Formats: sequence, structure tokens, C-alpha cells
Amino acid sequence: MSNQSKIMYTITDEAPMLATHSFLPIVKAFTKTANIAIETRDISLAGRILSNFPEFLKEDQKIGDALTELGQLANTPEANIIKLPNISASVLQLKEAIAELQSQGFNIPNFPEEPQNDAEKEIKAKYSKVLGSAVNPVLREGNSDRRAPKAVKNYAKANPHKMGTWASDSKTEVAHMNSGDFYGTENSTTIEKDGKFRIVFNAENGTTSVLKDFSNLKAGEVIDSSVMNLNALKQFAKATIADAKAKNVMLSAHLKATMMKVSDPIIFGAIVETFFADVYTKYADVFNSLDINPNNGLQDLYNKIAGIPQEAEIKQAIADALANGPRVAMVNSEKGITNFHVSSDVIVDASMAALARSGGKMWNTDGKEEDTIAIIPDRSYAGFYSACIDEMKQNGALDPKTIGSVPNVGLMAQKAEEYGSHDKTFQLKENGIVNVEDENGNVLLSQKVEAGDIFRMCQVKDAPIQDWVKLAVNRARLSDTPAIFWLDKDRAHDSEIIKKVEKYLKDYDTTGLDIRIMDVKDAMKETLRIIRQGKDVISVSGNVLRDYLTDLFPILELGTSAKMLSIVPLMNGGGLFETGAGGSAPKHVEQFIEEGYLRWDSLGEFLALQASLEHLAQTQNNAKAQVLADTLDEANAKFLAEDKSPARKVGGIDNRGSHFYLAFYWAQALANQTKDAELKATFTPIAEAMTADEVKINSELIAAQGKEQKIGGYYHPSFELTEKAMRPSETLNTILAKLS
Repeated sequence: MSNQSKIMYTITDEAPMLATHSFLPIVKAFTKTANIAIETRDISLAGRILSNFPEFLKEDQKIGDALTELGQLANTPEANIIKLPNISASVLQLKEAIAELQSQGFNIPNFPEEPQNDAEKEIKAKYSKVLGSAVNPVLREGNSDRRAPKAVKNYAKANPHKMGTWASDSKTEVAHMNSGDFYGTENSTTIEKDGKFRIVFNAENGTTSVLKDFSNLKAGEVIDSSVMNLNALKQFAKATIADAKAKNVMLSAHLKATMMKVSDPIIFGAIVETFFADVYTKYADVFNSLDINPNNGLQDLYNKIAGIPQEAEIKQAIADALANGPRVAMVNSEKGITNFHVSSDVIVDASMAALARSGGKMWNTDGKEEDTIAIIPDRSYAGFYSACIDEMKQNGALDPKTIGSVPNVGLMAQKAEEYGSHDKTFQLKENGIVNVEDENGNVLLSQKVEAGDIFRMCQVKDAPIQDWVKLAVNRARLSDTPAIFWLDKDRAHDSEIIKKVEKYLKDYDTTGLDIRIMDVKDAMKETLRIIRQGKDVISVSGNVLRDYLTDLFPILELGTSAKMLSIVPLMNGGGLFETGAGGSAPKHVEQFIEEGYLRWDSLGEFLALQASLEHLAQTQNNAKAQVLADTLDEANAKFLAEDKSPARKVGGIDNRGSHFYLAFYWAQALANQTKDAELKATFTPIAEAMTADEVKINSELIAAQGKEQKIGGYYHPSFELTEKAMRPSETLNTILAKLS
């Protein structure tokens, strides 16, 4: 076909991956009528692993590096990428994925946590590219515009989700460090001219080592460095544990061990090791011989002591520590999985949002909700959560029926503010000084460190900051909404950013616009004040804060962050369309495999597709794509009005059923529209067939529920088995085939 438009659709992990097997055939069938080609690229954890080790694979097992390819595409004007949630892999998840791939006949190497030679160092370096938030920084060549579409917000007001009750005497609070954290040690500077930098460690004993060799710096770029002092962290953890015990309040720890893959597992490990100090001291030799690392949590410990003579004794020692310490929040009370089992089980943006929604409570060992002291060690973000809790203690829970909305404009282009997750974060093994120096040996930033401390450095280029300010002004003007830049003048990094924001705001006519710069704690209070009045306000924030806010407010407003419209206008003219912020829902996969029921809600995918089609219509002058976008918008509104999102239990509509209804409503809208006669003629018989066979299709989809599903793998399932499991209605499949 000539002048064919193209959309790149990502294959990812867990629940979104399963859903794609059901939804993508619908997308391909509908978009083909507008001369649009849908191509897929596998950026799943398993796909990224395999693409990094071609030398270990047979010829027919090798796959291309889809992530790098998409990263290159993101820099072009024709980019149109629909990006679904993927696993930000912890070490534990990486090891599980490797084991599964090996069991499937892929001869990839094991992950060497402590490399013993150059070959193992090279293997670890390759696997490190896959860990943590490896995907998003590559694709996000633009800043983020994330908001709740009007239809979604209206539905949430008409059908409010359940909110917990906030009591003024709630014992819930945030515990954070007051010194020795990243916030307190941060220093920052703006680079005046293009150059290079490297990171050098000067040990106390006089030896020097290069932690990161020369990389480029651009004029106008903001760089900063900071240190988490391990001893100060452990002293803080010890004091907080004692405080929770004394106050008789449950204890919980909230970190970002998936995205901040280097720093936060270490911080998590320090808290675990402090809580179980007697156990780790008494069994130090045993744990050392079994390579037990507190950073991997209790689950890894239990796995590794299985079958050894001291297993029962160690388990009893852990049980005693739990009994003698403060109560610990649970991830799964029925299975006895605590907050300390796996570092990636309690992710701060989701866990603190859930806490705020439930009246400040988390689950205890009896499966009941209770107040908690929430450990968020670093003050960079602890303060605004604390402000949120204080405001809700004072004013009570928010009412989803009446509150306004908090869209977000997030700074993230060109790997802006990628903290604790990349090649500029290190744990030092001895005392000394870490310097960031230029190519002439001039020291740009310097940090004194002790053995065990975590050093991190960050970069934010100037062009993304300019684009971020422009996007914020445009969104404020287009929606006639106040916009608040969440920046802390007392934080070194933010003070440099504030200078730039104040400078670049002068490039725009902001007459009549309410645009403010506020400290994050004050911004939280002011935002809550505004939305309690039923009004909207835009949060304009840096990258990490963007992640936290786009979980917190949507979960309070809508009950989930998966229903957000997330658009990344790429800086070179393309578009990246992300399908909400709801993670990849491993529990949904477990339920699907056990009982053939997938309760993942694909609404975010529907919204992203609509925005993608609209962008494609505008940039490639494809009139049919605009008709598809307009009618999909109608279908999304009807989908919400008719409440066709998945139910929670077997026998109700699940993800596959919701896909059928979206297709049904979309076909009806296309059959009823008058802008394109050819599309009307094509979809009228499709809509008629779906109307005639609605009951039959539904019964086929529900009949597929209630039994175990075999899909051939968790991280790398069989395409054929997954397709079969996710497309069980032959009647629907036959109707869709007519479009081809």
C-alpha cells in the first residue's frame, strides 16, 4: 500500500502483555481499514535479556534489540509508539526470568552478583542494562503530559470508588532522616560550556579509581551529586523501629527498589538488617556461606536456608525478632508475606497512594487495616507525603464525587533526573572522596564518603527544561487551569532548576495565567485545598516526583492510576503514548493462570490508542485515522457509561469481555458516523454481526473462565498458547477476520 501510516505497539510483561494478545488483533483489524500498519516490538524483560546475549543463542533463537531500535525511532518526527507498562526488574525478578529462559532451552549465562573475573564482569554489565527502569529513559525523548480524560473523570464522579476514613487522631506518620540522606548532602551546579565529566574515587589509603569514565556534558546542563550515609541510615532505622514499638504502631518501609535499582535495594537491605540485627549477627557465617544479602529481603533468605541443618532455628529467630519488635505491615497476610520479604513488593508511589486512600492504613498479620509509621528515609520526597497525611488528618478523606483533578506535566526527557538507577550510582567499599571532574581535572562536585555509603549523580539537560516549561504554559493556557511547579528552594538541585524556570517563563506571555513555584510541601497543601473545592490544578514536577504524583492523585480521584491518559510529545515531533501508570499487576497474572480470569483493565490502552490515532491523523494527514480516533473516543465514553470494565470474580466480564465491548461500541460508532462513507460501509455489517452475536460471544468468553491456563511461561510465555487463552471466542474472531 502507498503512504501507509505506522504505529509501533510494544509487547511488555505480565498482565498488560496478556491483555495485548486479546486487544491487538482488534486494533490491527480496525486500523487496517485506514491504511495503518501496526508493528510490534518486544521490550519485555525476557526480550531484553535475549537481545543482550546473541552470542549464547542458536541462530533461530536470536532476536533484535527492539528497545534500542525504538529509542532511535523516538528521535524521529514519524515516531508513533504505544508503550504498555513493563517490569522494572529487581535482581530477584531478573534471576527468575533467567531461570525460566534457561529451562526453555535458551543457553544464557547466570547473573553473577559478585563477578570473579573479567568475563563475569562483562556479563553482569550486560544484565545491569536490563535491571530497574531500563525502558522508559530510552523511549522518553520528550516530557510527560499525564491527565484523566473527561469521560474517565465524569465516570469516577458518578461511580465513586471506596475511600477509607481519616481520623484526626490517626497515628499514621512519615518517618525520615534529618541528616546524612541524599537531600542533606546534595550539591548542584549548572555547566557553562560543553565538555566532559568523569567520576573518580580517591580512597583514604591514597589509591584512585575511575567509577565512570568520560561522558559528555552540554552547556546549560544541571548536574548534582549526593550521598546516603549508611551508618546514619541504620541509626535512623534503629530509632524508628524503637519508636514504633514504644508507640505501639505498625511499621512499614516504602522505597522504589525497581526504578532506583542501585540505591534503593541497599537502603531496603539496611532497614531489614537493622530490624533483624540479632539474626544477621548470630548467623553471619552461615549467611555469608550461602551468599545471603539483606538487600534481597527475607524471601531470598528463606529460599537459601531451605534444607540446611539450622533452617528451623533461623526461622524461629526471625519469628522471635518479629514478635519482639513492632508489628510489621503485610503484603499478603494469608501467605505471611511481610513488607520485608521482597524489596520490590512495596513501591512507594503505589503504596503511599493506597495508604492515603485507605485513611492512612495498611494491612496487618490478621488481614485487618491499621495505622502505620511509614519509613521514607530520604527527605527529597518524604516531606510532601507527610504534608498529605497531615492535611487529611485535619480535613478528612477526599470525596471522589466532588474533587477536582490534578493533571501532571513531568520533566523526564533525555533521561532527566534518573536518580539511583543508572551508571552514576555506586556503593563505596571504603572511606574517601568521590569527585566529579571535567576533562581538565577541575572538580565540579565533591562528596566525602564512608565505607558502605551510596553515591549518586544526576544530570538534567537544558533543552528538556525549556520544553518542560513550554509544555506547562501551553497546558495551563489550553485548559485554563492553575499550574504549580513543585520545587524546593532549600534543595540544592531544585534551586538550580528554579533559576531556569524563572528565566524561561519570561519567554512566554503568561498574562491571565496562574503559574506558581512552590515548595513541595506547600504545593501539596495548596493542591489539596484547590481540588477539595472541585477545581483542577496542574502539578508541574521533576521526574521522580512525576512518578509519585501520577499515582497518588489518580488513585485518590479515580481509584486507579491505570486510567490516566499519558502522552509524551517527543521533542523531535513524534509521539509516545503510554497506557496509564498502573504497573504490570503480577497478582492478576497469578489469578489468570489459576482460574482463567484476567481482571486487568485496558482502559489506559484504549485512551492511548485514541491519542495515537489522533496524532497520526494530524502529522500524516490521514483523514480516516481521524475518524477512527473520533469514533474510538465515543466508544471509550460508552464503555465507561455502560460499565464494561472487568469485574473482580470468575463468572463476570473479564479483560477479554471488556475488549469485545470496546470493539462493539467502536464498530457501532463507525457505522453511525457520516464523515467517511467507505468506513461506514465497512463497519455497518461488522456492527450488525456483533449485535446479533453479542450473547453468543459473551457466553464463549465466560465459558473460558474457571479453569487453569497453561501459557508456557511467566516471563516468556508461548505466543501460540497465550493467543489461544486470550482469544477464546471463535465467533468474535470470525467477525474480526472479515475486516482482513
